[in-house]
Amino acid sequence: MRQAVEAIRVRTLFISDLHLGTKGCQADHILNFLRSFDADTIYLVGDIVDGWRLKSGWYWPQAHNDVMQKLLRKVRNGARLVYIPGNHDEFLRDYLGISLGGIELADYALHKAADGRTYLVTHGDQFDLVVRHARWLALLGDGAYTAALFLNTYLNVARRKLGFTYWSLSSWAKARVKNAVNYIGRFEELLAAEAKRHGAHGVICGHIHHPVMRDLDGIAYVNTGDWVESCTGIVEHYDGVLELVRWTEPGAGLPSETKVLSDLVAREAA
Repeated sequence: MRQAVEAIRVRTLFISDLHLGTKGCQADHILNFLRSFDADTIYLVGDIVDGWRLKSGWYWPQAHNDVMQKLLRKVRNGARLVYIPGNHDEFLRDYLGISLGGIELADYALHKAADGRTYLVTHGDQFDLVVRHARWLALLGDGAYTAALFLNTYLNVARRKLGFTYWSLSSWAKARVKNAVNYIGRFEELLAAEAKRHGAHGVICGHIHHPVMRDLDGIAYVNTGDWVESCTGIVEHYDGVLELVRWTEPGAGLPSETKVLSDLVAREAA
């Protein structure tokens, strides 16, 4: 039986890249995370539902339905929920500007934090040149990524039997390929520049499944990560400080280096 978890009240939650509708989605971790935090505002920063994968074959277990029901329940309980579609749930971009069951659909948002700082909130795929200008290549990459996750599952079964800890094949592969072409660095620079264009103090995005908080020439770059591998989200506390939460199980503590990094971003962005 699941132990009751007393929810922590925070000002804002930012989560992205749940990829509901795929076997790689860590739905149980998402549910435990949502049970553990109550927020005034929740931003779903894209790729919440994986329309690409659902087109090729329907996969929707009860746990994925439970995640959606939990989010809707939070709306009924008074939370504001803003859904910013990404490339995998781009079908929702046909409904931008309207509210579906209390869920606001927007292309992007300008979020004003409690400390007065403004953050551009966007999924980020518009700034990924591979997705924007070579969709066929992006789809090929998505298939390769799915295959890596499949192989990784069986690889880690063997590692556990041998007494080794979890190791992510897909994260390792992405780091080698994307770092080789300076992909992540360029993506971060483009998003920071877009935040500056909007007159914002920072940007909160997803898309590349690489959770991080850093200062880029006075602009706070914040990536929420994902719920396929990293299981991370961003929390805004009532003093305006942003915190990167890496979730592993109910009651999991926040890594000390994450809190130091969030404080560093807050200071450097001042």
